[in-house]
Amino acid sequence: MNDDFVAEQNRMWSTRYEEVGQNFLFGTEPNHFLANQKERFIPGEKVLSVADGEGRNSVWLASQGLQVSAVEISAVAVEKARRLAKMRGVTVDFCCGDMLTEEWRTPQTPALFDWVVGIFIQFAPPVLRQRQFEQIRTLLKPGGQILLQGYTPKQLEYKTGGPSAVENLYTEEILRQAWKDYTIEYLEAYEDTLSEGSGHHGPSALIGMIARKPEQ
Repeated sequence: MNDDFVAEQNRMWSTRYEEVGQNFLFGTEPNHFLANQKERFIPGEKVLSVADGEGRNSVWLASQGLQVSAVEISAVAVEKARRLAKMRGVTVDFCCGDMLTEEWRTPQTPALFDWVVGIFIQFAPPVLRQRQFEQIRTLLKPGGQILLQGYTPKQLEYKTGGPSAVENLYTEEILRQAWKDYTIEYLEAYEDTLSEGSGHHGPSALIGMIARKPEQ
């Protein structure tokens, strides 16, 4: 693993979260694509939100009656996430750590999850993205599902959020290849206008995927 890359990501994100003070960089409401999948979640299921940021998605998932764990590299973001969970009256097992390692897991963290949710986790370059996806595979129980929301290369024209490196962005072909042994239940590239705090605001080129791990 590239320790320099991880350290730089930590510094970059912590700075961005600090710059907005007590506000939330991406707002306090869940990602729109995630919220639209509400009917897919069954209360009591175990869910992991990776690169969870300031907690908007994990807190919303917990409010749906799910058992939620969340991992985030920035301690600044985790502190805000804990504050948001307290404000909303929900419980989330937050952990500050690198999702690409095993060390982030706490004794309370379930070994396997019904869902792994990754919302805009595209700052990893392709080599680390492969490792990122491999880690997600190990975290899902047989029959479990992954939900991804990301940007497509057209997002570079809009410049309303996301990474500036085209190789970090998703296409349908990239995701189909990466998850070819899973059952892809939903995969669509589309455009929408986001209003998620100051971090994601304006016309956006998006892609969403839901895929199910084989039962065996």
